[in-house]
Amino acid sequence: MFPRLNGIIGALEQGQVAMTTFVSPPTVDNAIAVSGAAYDGVIFESEHSPYDIKELRDGLQYLLNRRQIVDRATLAPAVTPLIRVPTNGGEMNQWLAKQVLDIGAYGVVWPRVSTVDEAYNAVAACRYPRPASAPAYEPAGLRGDYPANAARYWGLTQQEYYARADVWPLAANGEILVIIMCEDVAGIDNLPRILKEVPGIGVVLSGEGDLSQNLGYPRQSDHPAVVEAMGAILAICKEHGVACGRPRVDAQNVRRALDDGYRFLMASPTRSFAALDACRKATGRA
Repeated sequence: MFPRLNGIIGALEQGQVAMTTFVSPPTVDNAIAVSGAAYDGVIFESEHSPYDIKELRDGLQYLLNRRQIVDRATLAPAVTPLIRVPTNGGEMNQWLAKQVLDIGAYGVVWPRVSTVDEAYNAVAACRYPRPASAPAYEPAGLRGDYPANAARYWGLTQQEYYARADVWPLAANGEILVIIMCEDVAGIDNLPRILKEVPGIGVVLSGEGDLSQNLGYPRQSDHPAVVEAMGAILAICKEHGVACGRPRVDAQNVRRALDDGYRFLMASPTRSFAALDACRKATGRA
């Protein structure tokens, strides 16, 4: 059995809090800046930054560090790369997932997923097709077959890649993480059904910026209505045993995020790593 390649999944499997940040904009220089940090993973931001598949591929390559590869005895990057695609859930553009997975990303972050159908599509777009008789057939895979570059990036043969290029936790040995963002009231209302009816969602990430807009209190993260809505997302995730993510974590609010029970933290992109350092100390991983 190969060691776990996806550091975010590895942290969640071990009951740890996964610590991440954005690479924004997704440039080579920004990839290099976080390549030596102690994050479990990073998310290359292409929702509000230009979607450029060549720049994303270059960023993934520059995230690799030969010294880390030697020290860790694995070709997996020390910091696991995921990519947030530009499309909202309702647009159902499977080709974006196909492209970012084909360059070697270990997962996809889908903005504004608000319905069961949108969530189903998010998972299906990240899976290869398989026979209807196969175990864990649903959500039925839609990803097109071109594994050459991704397998090379993962350091696997193509057949080894096929065996692990499925979504976790639906596939126990899967290395692909599907993250859906809950960013509006409709998404909160539908989240219990989503998590009950759509297997393969690894993390639900609260989108407090869009959510605060939808509630009528733009960027007022501390407004009672926004706090209540964020709490509702967290409670639903806990009830269904799915990790809930908290964005905009910093050194001042990290303790509260941990106490609340968030299992996926996104620090604001910075080269000082203050939030990461505080989180590692708070969780005994310093």
